[in-house]
Amino acid sequence: METAEILKKVRKIEIKTRGLSHQVFSGHYHSAFKGKGMTFSEVREYQYGDDIRSIDWNVTARFNHPYVKIFDEERELTVMLVIDVSGSNEFGTRQQLKEELMMEIAAVLAFSAIQNNDKVGVVFFSDRVEKFIPPKKGKSHILRIIRELIDFQPRSQQTNISEGLRFLSNAIKKKCIAFVISDFMDKGFEQALRIASRKHDIVAVRVFDKRETEIPKMGMVKVLNKETGKAMWIDTNDPGLRSNYSSHWNRNDQSLIMIFKRLGVDSATIPTGENYVKPLVNLFKLRESRF
Repeated sequence: METAEILKKVRKIEIKTRGLSHQVFSGHYHSAFKGKGMTFSEVREYQYGDDIRSIDWNVTARFNHPYVKIFDEERELTVMLVIDVSGSNEFGTRQQLKEELMMEIAAVLAFSAIQNNDKVGVVFFSDRVEKFIPPKKGKSHILRIIRELIDFQPRSQQTNISEGLRFLSNAIKKKCIAFVISDFMDKGFEQALRIASRKHDIVAVRVFDKRETEIPKMGMVKVLNKETGKAMWIDTNDPGLRSNYSSHWNRNDQSLIMIFKRLGVDSATIPTGENYVKPLVNLFKLRESRF
């Protein structure tokens, strides 16, 4: 892709996602993802409704009038975007590819993070770690991330979520908020997810296309597995084939839900071609309700 075209796309993504993060997500993000703790700021006179546990008894005794301690949240967080760049994301039948939806979601989360003065880093993974961008603050850093999202070309087309999670656990020493953005078309990553979730606050953002949930009746069709490069002909008129495929999808879907629930990993499932604002806001509200 030419540089001018990349910059044009970066600007388009910035305008859309920065506006969304400011207008829609900013408050929810701040409430849903808490800082490390509280630091003392000042004292002020007691007001009706203040928690009596916050009374500063030393100052109260000195002035013979109740005063309370005011604390500010230690807000700064590290946010990691762990993004699947494997071949299965180069698919979409509803106005956009999965990888394009993933790019927008990542950009919205990144802008929400920097508006709250948090650091943002990225891990791109396929069946290996393709690229690591260490966490930093600032708009120029976020624009670099968006450029990479638009123009990044992975060396491999295959998926190994465990590799991305293991790298996260080893590379980021202090606890972070890690958004794993993937279609989760992989197996055997539960143990790596368990280890990562013990150290970090993991949030799974699962992207899918509705055409992946069932096979339409279209006769003989040649299909390509983008990750393996293998192509084959299938008879989509075969009701047994369509039924088995739908059952397979539903089993995998339920298995993923159970894995996230078992490990205490918050998740959102977002289809291509639909507004991703509502599921993300619902995810944030779910987290807010627990604080």
